[in-house]
Amino acid sequence: MTTLVLGARAAVWAALGTVRDPELDEPLTDLGFVARCEVDDEGHAVIRLRLPTYFCAPNFAFLMVADAYDAVAGVPGLTSLDIRLDDHFASDVINRGVAARHGFVASFEGEAADELDTLRYDFVRKAVLAGTDRVCRSLAGRDPTTLTLGEVPPSPDLDRLRARRRELGLPAEDGDPLLLDPATGRAVDPADAKRHLAFARLTRTSMEANSGVCRGMLRARYALTEDEEGTG
Repeated sequence: MTTLVLGARAAVWAALGTVRDPELDEPLTDLGFVARCEVDDEGHAVIRLRLPTYFCAPNFAFLMVADAYDAVAGVPGLTSLDIRLDDHFASDVINRGVAARHGFVASFEGEAADELDTLRYDFVRKAVLAGTDRVCRSLAGRDPTTLTLGEVPPSPDLDRLRARRRELGLPAEDGDPLLLDPATGRAVDPADAKRHLAFARLTRTSMEANSGVCRGMLRARYALTEDEEGTG
């Protein structure tokens, strides 16, 4: 394999790493959802995606495949892109729809009533809540109700929280409050902080539990070891 091909594959893999499972808020590459990632000497890229079960929700699956297509299509130097979801009950419909750049409704004509923007935003709001809890857990007893983002110690979790807030157009600069309502963008009233933090903690633990279940089901389905999950 030439250096050029290795570089192209690395660029495609990095692009796939920017795509998150919409429900779990984790990269596809970390979750093991990329089964194959190849680029040949002529710049033809072949990507195969997989999911933990045959019956994973088609709306989640469509978002994942469409996002992966968009991310990889932006890699310079590729001459063609063959990206497909395998081993899923709706894979034929999803693959045709994404390749034709159709939306979810057009792809599932007569079955889907709405596009997936609202669903996507709901998932990012959950990611904001989960991220808030991760950041608050590192505060060593400090009162989060009084803190701005700039007063929180720097960390990857804080960077991730800022990024998710920006996706929703929420305040994410140093002077903005740590605790805010992801639906409205308003600072959380101190009187509501306990309930808000409890909901954030519940959201985080639920997402992490779902991630563990998905990883375990994927390993069982494809007879993978933990080391094989993120190799593509």
